[in-house]
Amino acid sequence: MKEVQRAKGEGRRAEGAEDGNPKSEIRNPKSEGRVEGGVSALQVCELSYCYPQGRAALEKVSFSVAPNECIGVLGPNGAGKSTLLLHLNGLLPERLPKEPNIRLDGQPLLASTVDVIRQRVGLLFQDPDDQLISASVFEDVAFGPRQLGVSGPDLQALVKRCLGLVGLEGFDGREPHRLSQGEKRRVCLAGVLACGPSVLVLDEPTSDLDPRGRREFKALLRGLPGAKLIATHDLELVVDLCSRVLILDQGRLVAEGPTLFLLSNEQLMLAHGLEKPHSLLHVHPHGQ
Repeated sequence: MKEVQRAKGEGRRAEGAEDGNPKSEIRNPKSEGRVEGGVSALQVCELSYCYPQGRAALEKVSFSVAPNECIGVLGPNGAGKSTLLLHLNGLLPERLPKEPNIRLDGQPLLASTVDVIRQRVGLLFQDPDDQLISASVFEDVAFGPRQLGVSGPDLQALVKRCLGLVGLEGFDGREPHRLSQGEKRRVCLAGVLACGPSVLVLDEPTSDLDPRGRREFKALLRGLPGAKLIATHDLELVVDLCSRVLILDQGRLVAEGPTLFLLSNEQLMLAHGLEKPHSLLHVHPHGQ
């Protein structure tokens, strides 16, 4: 309750800023995923990035994710969401910095640790065809564990278990390119889960899915353990799954706080290229 009250107070201060200022920030410092007496599952500190052409994509972004917390990353196209996700397991920048901006379970992301971090941060790409590389579903799911030294009966059992987790029992012999979009996405997720990540990072996981596919994939994500960071335009997914949201715009973290409070703030949403979710149109953000 104190966290929500703090976010409310800061929200009122931001709403009191001049109209039309898209840079006004709503932040809730006590809801940034820090764990009393423990370590955050994921911590990002002052992360900045410029593309080779010189365009700034991220500017001093800082936040934390607690173990088992599910957070939505929102913002208009070009806000920096996908760029942020690619940093979380070292796919960006091209050369990792000597001073780390990212820590996983307290371990810094450096050139010397990137292989371990990539195993523990499971990244699901927006387009499953960018992630599927093998001739069969089994080989795709088995690819990551094989690189980690898993083989024989252990590999067979692991692939079977992960396909079961995503509802694709018996799909091991199928050809990935013949699957539906939703099935492809599940195969990709099974491959990520097979590496045993402690943090799942998902880029638009429900894009190109029909309504039933979205419902099924949302139920699947709800049942998965561990911390989750979901970049999406599917605001109903965020309302249902995420306890907290980060709003990015032009590479800056402009708002952070409880999902219901921030997504109910229509002025904030419109200022940053978003819309209030339909399910919240008649819901008071404070439950009154």
